[in-house]
Amino acid sequence: MKRKRVVVGLSGGVDSSVAAYLLKEQGYEVIGMFMKNWHDDAVTISDECPWLEDSNDAMIVAQKLGIPFQAIDLSEAYKERIVDYMFAEYKAGRTPNPDVLCNREIKFDIFLESAMKLQADFVATGHYCRKETLTANGGAVHRLLAGVDNNKDQSYFLCQLKQSQLAKALFPIGELTKPEVREIAKAQELITADKKDSQGLCFIGKVRLPEFLQQQLKPKKGRVIEILAEAQQYTDDLVADTSTDGSEALSLETLSRPFSYNTKDGKVVGEHNGAHYFTIGQRKGLNIGGTPEPLFVISTDTKENVIYTGQGDTHPGLFRKGLFIKEEDIHWIREDLSLAIGEKTEYNVRIRYRQPLEKARLYRKDEGLYIVFHSLQKAIASGQFAAWYQGEELIGSGVID
Repeated sequence: MKRKRVVVGLSGGVDSSVAAYLLKEQGYEVIGMFMKNWHDDAVTISDECPWLEDSNDAMIVAQKLGIPFQAIDLSEAYKERIVDYMFAEYKAGRTPNPDVLCNREIKFDIFLESAMKLQADFVATGHYCRKETLTANGGAVHRLLAGVDNNKDQSYFLCQLKQSQLAKALFPIGELTKPEVREIAKAQELITADKKDSQGLCFIGKVRLPEFLQQQLKPKKGRVIEILAEAQQYTDDLVADTSTDGSEALSLETLSRPFSYNTKDGKVVGEHNGAHYFTIGQRKGLNIGGTPEPLFVISTDTKENVIYTGQGDTHPGLFRKGLFIKEEDIHWIREDLSLAIGEKTEYNVRIRYRQPLEKARLYRKDEGLYIVFHSLQKAIASGQFAAWYQGEELIGSGVID
């Protein structure tokens, strides 16, 4: 019987190294492939060259495991689909998540296509998540489940995958914890066993975001306005939880829209170098002192180039009860569980990686999806992804408007 062929995305880290080892042990024919996603000097990331070191480590791991290895240059597509998108989103005052996009647009699209050209049956990555396949209505339904290691669960980063992509995906380390992965790497004497986890962009490396953005989004002086806590709109209404019969005291649109302010609502406390460099909940980079509590960004206006701030991490401007996802931005991993217009249901939701899941009610309307949480949520930012779960399973996601 012919062995199944798997192309593993070897990143030069310990997780993908162990994924490749485990697949080989399971009897697959394994090919290691490194994705080169960056070499554009026009948009400098740093003086370092992390991808070169990572590529070398990936090659050494492949040699150690005795598997074929090749590098693939996806930098043109990465710039077009990820970097250009990031610049456009920040320019519009939104906060994109490049790692979610990298998985949707690069790893499980272009990289997957490249693997299929090698007659691969599957692609595999070092994500801490799991896949289960069920038979429903005469066909296969793929479930994306959280990783066993609660501290490392990375299912959120895969929240935009489709059934067709999941069908070809393997996640070999999803049943393991990080310490177990490192122990396996040490036992196999892999060069990546003690290598620190990457903190940067997907397959690129560490990025100093302000400097990175300044390559395309030029500095532009503007005002920093402080909004007093007692001047915050809607606070008393929003603190009230969902009523017992499931109705809302305020309209879904009111509960879900971002707060907006006027320069007359507060006082000028400083200046900044560009509203597009800041996001909701940000504290660092304001460089404004003299207040009893630190200032946090509660809203940005990139058109007028104004940043609105509030004192302390409990300022009501940091908290919202709900969010909205436009119709075209709703994505269901479990298409068979998608809500019809007019339907509502309860799910657990997170709005950023590593955030604890929060109970919420989802309302499907003609214009899109409203998510109303049982309790106030901090720093909901437009452009980020909200992902909803049923138990361990990721059901769907969408871009926050």
